[in-house]
Parts: sequence; structure tokens; C-alpha cells
Amino acid sequence: MYPPSAMITASDLGKDFGAQTLFRGASFQLNPGGRYGLVGANGSGKTTLLRMFAGREEPSQGTVSRPRRLRLGILEQDHFRFEELPIIEVVMMGHETLWQAMIDKDAILEKAETDFDADRYAELEDIIVSLDGYAFEARAGEILEGLGIPSEQHRQPLATLSGGFKLRVLLARVLASLPDCLFLDEPTNHLDILSIRWLEKFLLEFPGCAVVISHDHRFLNNVCTHIIDVDYETVTLYTGNFDAFTEAKKAERTRKEAEIARREKEIANHQAFVDRFRAKNTKARQAQSKVKQIEKLVIEPLPRSSRRYPIFSFSQQRPSGKQVLEIAGISKSFGDKRVLHNVDLNLRRGDRLAVIGPNGIGKSTLLKIVMGRLEADAGTVEWGHQVFPGYFAQDHRELLADSQGTVESWLSAACPGQSVGWVRAQLAKVLFSGDEVEKKVASLSGGEAARLIFARLAVDHPNVLVLDEPTNHLDLEAIEALVEALKSYDGTLVFVAHDRWFVSHLASRVLEITPNSLNDYRGTYDEYLANCGDDHLDVDAATLRAKANRKKGRDRRSDRSDDADDKKRAKRRKDLSLRLEIVTAAVEKAESRIGTIDAEFCRDGFFDQTPEDKVRALQNERAKLEGEVATLMDEWETIDREINALDPSSDDR
Repeated sequence: MYPPSAMITASDLGKDFGAQTLFRGASFQLNPGGRYGLVGANGSGKTTLLRMFAGREEPSQGTVSRPRRLRLGILEQDHFRFEELPIIEVVMMGHETLWQAMIDKDAILEKAETDFDADRYAELEDIIVSLDGYAFEARAGEILEGLGIPSEQHRQPLATLSGGFKLRVLLARVLASLPDCLFLDEPTNHLDILSIRWLEKFLLEFPGCAVVISHDHRFLNNVCTHIIDVDYETVTLYTGNFDAFTEAKKAERTRKEAEIARREKEIANHQAFVDRFRAKNTKARQAQSKVKQIEKLVIEPLPRSSRRYPIFSFSQQRPSGKQVLEIAGISKSFGDKRVLHNVDLNLRRGDRLAVIGPNGIGKSTLLKIVMGRLEADAGTVEWGHQVFPGYFAQDHRELLADSQGTVESWLSAACPGQSVGWVRAQLAKVLFSGDEVEKKVASLSGGEAARLIFARLAVDHPNVLVLDEPTNHLDLEAIEALVEALKSYDGTLVFVAHDRWFVSHLASRVLEITPNSLNDYRGTYDEYLANCGDDHLDVDAATLRAKANRKKGRDRRSDRSDDADDKKRAKRRKDLSLRLEIVTAAVEKAESRIGTIDAEFCRDGFFDQTPEDKVRALQNERAKLEGEVATLMDEWETIDREINALDPSSDDR
């Protein structure tokens, strides 16, 4: 790793595209150990700024400085280059120096009998040893496992994976390259919550610098030490996670608005004096003085934010009957893989049901069966009286697949009889205005397509909303707007989500699908956690549980010859699992307090207004908490290893 000093320095940075200014006058530095969340509206220049950090795009003004020997790890969606290569090799090739040394060494060995270059061989061996090359394949395999790609697939060609898992391989390729600085553009796309949690842990332990573009509130809160905000035609660096940034930015805006209001009032008072006494000889000199004071009080108008918030609004044309949906004995398999078995569910009017569980467990399959888009192997689905459901698919482009028209024509077809003006008003609410309504539906981005479907759901007025991963492809502003709209919706809501922030704001009932059972809890997500004692969306215990379940599928339990030993082993695993939950809770409590302290540090004027002894006490408390977290995470790793050793289904990696 590169020595601890500023890794990237931006000085008076600016970028224009024709007449449009993205940002200007930005100066800051990125340091080792810093994890920077890069946020801003779509089109504000986030990806452009990331490319400038990487030296792949030149600024219009100013400079970006990087140490000459700085190793960069950049997530790129170029998997088509590696389709025929084994997955493990794609990952290892990410460390170009080490991979080339290994290739060259093998080439020397192949012709060793006729022409052995001992000096070059020794040179290559030194490179491989210095870069820990003999453990490289194992390290690459561990990263792939962490991202949900099991070891039995590592030797298969990349082409055998789906698009989402190909992107995971590309992410593993970047992480395995041992970079000094990581640049990740939406790395959590196509990751389930278990893989997201693994990535969080990786980034928290990463000693270099990481810059991440993300629309995931929870991820930004868990990972980031700083937020880089692209807004108001400039770039501002904030200390703290996303919540701390939000509060600091709001406070800063409020302060500026108050300052403008104060100056406007002062100018008004001066102007009133001038208007009253300008004609009086006795006050003429004072009035002239007031005029000069007014001239000095320059008010710089606040720039407009580049952030655009859509307006989502959902309402039901008429309420459904009390009994909304009854599912009985639903089962579904795909070949030898069973995803649902004997599922029963009774949905009542007004329920706000969150369906949770790891990827591949059958959540989307269940919703597709409910909506009649997939046939169950067994069981029945009965909708209640006067039920009119609206559906948002996980791959929501399937809802637009047959359209060859424009955005305007597609929505018009859903509301015949409405005027062009009315249709355009609905589109404007979801940020399609002017010429944007003439865009071809087939050319829309993921976020644009999602907003268009939500506009359709708004004009359809369903009394049941069935949403499968509705936050996919939405930016932070759209996600926040969607949550507010769904809070106000007076119909019945069923949704699949991995996002704890989203679930905790909306759910009044939680259905967790596990490999062996259903857990149907009537209450909020926070109440569910309080009663179940485990966070199934966002804790390490969930990762451990998922890992164990995957291994059970690959290596069935053999018969036990010693029942007494089995019981001891089971009791020990139970005790360790309980301790794991306690440790996890302690980590979250400590991290929450650290976040609170960081927010205090970010508060405008804190260091000027706070006594030195209090500042020092908070700094000492934060340092102590950081030490506690480190100790607790060491304990977590120890427990994790022991549980794996005790697990009779464990196999060698």
C-alpha cells in the first residue's frame, strides 16, 4: 500500500459541458483510510468527477494530483471481455503485475528443459513472493465467496453467470487487485443484503482510500467517513456518514438563508430611512451615508440545487373487501431446486407486508405467482372482493417490453379520454418535462423506466400495490419521495426489499422466507427485530446463517455415530450464536454513538462554541469506542471461525 499521505488532491476543480457548468472552484483532498460517499442528483457530475479522480477525464479548470505510484482499482462494466475465461482467472487478472509475473514464470517453466532463464525466473519469483502471490488464488476465492459465488463455480467460464453475478465478479476483480485507492460506481447494484454486508466489512477494513457512488442510505451510513456532495454547481466535502452530512447540509442552508434574510432586513431599514429623510437638509448627510451602507451590503443569491425530487402519489379508486388475498399450499420448483414449499398467507385490507429473505429464496417467485405471471406447481391463489392490484416487477422493463412508442403515448394509452395537458402534468410530476416526453420508451434508463411505471400506477388507482424491489435504479431523491408517497397510500401494500431503511419506514407486517419455514410477524420491522432478536437484513449473523445454508445444500449431513458429542456440539453452537448476536448488537451500539459524535463535530460552529475540555472528552470517547469496535470485531471473527469448525455441514474451501 502507498504510504499514508494525501492520495488525491483537487485544486480549484471545475467542469463544463458546453454552456452547462457541472461544478467549479472545488478544492479538497482524499486521504488513506477515508471512505468517501460521492452523492448528487443524476446528471450533476458524480461519474465525471470519479473519472477525473482516476485520470480518465480532464477538468475544464483546475487540477487533480495523484502520486505517480498510486495503484487504482476501478469498477468497470466490461465483462464481455472475459466471457470465455474461468471466473477465478478473471478476478486474478485484476492485479496486472502479479498476474503477468505468474504467466511469465509458467512460460519459463514450460521451456525449462531447453532454455531456462534462471535470472528472469528469480526476478519473477521475487515479484510473486513480495506480492503474496502464492496465497492470491485463495484470497480471490474468498472474495468471490463473500460476494455470493460458491467455490464450485470458480473454474467455470464467466459466461455461465447471469448479468448481475458477472458484475459481482468484476467487483471481486477490483477488490483482489490490492489497490491503494478504490473507485466504485454503484457497487451494491445486483447484490443481496448478505453480499452488501460483506462489502461493507471489506471497505471498513480497507487501509487505502475508497470513493463510492451509491444511492443506498444504509450502505452510505455504515461505510462512509466523509461525503462528497456535488450540488449548487460546486463540490463540498463533509465529515461523517450520510445522516451527518444531511444534517450538516441542512444547517448550512438554513444559516445562509438566515444571513440573507438579515441582510435584506438591514437594507430595508436603511432604505426606509433614505426614502423618509432624503429631501430634508438636516438628514441629507445621514441619508447619503445610508445609501453607501446599502451599496456595501451585497447579497449573493443562493444557487439552485441540482437535486430534483419527483412527486409520487398513489391512491385507490375504491377500497377492496376486508379479505384481500388468500394463498394456500403454494409450492414451486425450477428443475431440482425447490424455492417455495407449501406457502400459506392471508392478507387483510390495510396490511403493509414486507417480504424479506436472502436472494434465491423465492420472494420474487411468490409475487409473480400472486400476480399470475408464473404458474405454481401446487396450491391456490384467491384474490378477495373488489381487489384491483398494481404491479412493479423486479425487472421492471418487462412491463415496458412491448412498447415501441414514446413516454407520452405509453402513459396516454393507460388513461384514455384524458387530455394531452393532463397526461403531461402527470409526467412532469415524475420529472418528464419538455422534450423528455418524446423519449422512446425503449431508450429509457433504469431510473427513468421506474419513474414512468410509478406514474402509470398513480393513474391506475389500484387498491393493492405489489412492488418487487421498487428502489432498483432510483436515486436517493426518488427513493425518499417514494417512501413518502407509500406512507400516504391508503390501500394495501406488499413489497420485496433488501433495504432495511426502506423496510423500517413502511412495513406494518413482516414475512421472512427461510429455507425451512415462514416467519409471519404482525408488527413493524423494528418490533419484529425486538421480538426476534436478530436483524435478518443487516447483521453478520445473517451472513453466517446464509453461508451455513449454502453448505448444507452442497454437503448433506452424514449419520452421526456419537449422539452425546452431537448434543455438546449443538449446545456450543447455540451458545456461540447467542454471543455472536450480543457482540453484533454491541458493535452497532458503539458505531451508532460514533455516528452521533461525528454529527456533533460536523455541526456548524461546534469547535468555536464548545469548551475545549468537552471537545477533548468527545474525542477521547470516540477513540475509545473505535478501540472497542476493533476488539469486538476480533471477537466476532473468532466466534465465526469456531462456529464454522463446529458446523458438521462445513466443507473445505
